[in-house]
Amino acid sequence: MADILTLLYIGIARFIQIYSILLIIYIFMSWVPSTRETKIGQLLGRITEPYLSFFRKFIPPLGVIDISPIVAFFALNLISKGVFQVYKMIMTSVFM
Repeated sequence: MADILTLLYIGIARFIQIYSILLIIYIFMSWVPSTRETKIGQLLGRITEPYLSFFRKFIPPLGVIDISPIVAFFALNLISKGVFQVYKMIMTSVFM
């Protein structure tokens, strides 16, 4: 049981880490608008825009500066820490 929980935790943590990297790449691509029209840019847009659009509903751009990705990163960080705390609680309560 502990092995399954550990694998699940590692899988979720890796997913969040990879998703964060994809967000960073997509945000840097916004600095060069023509890169978003490439196949990789469109793929990253389909992967990251649903998550970013959730934050854009609540945080409008400040002129030409979009700060919603910063909040999105904070949210991913909190989710990652929350998943770790839940994993730690389960492991200490069930297997001690």
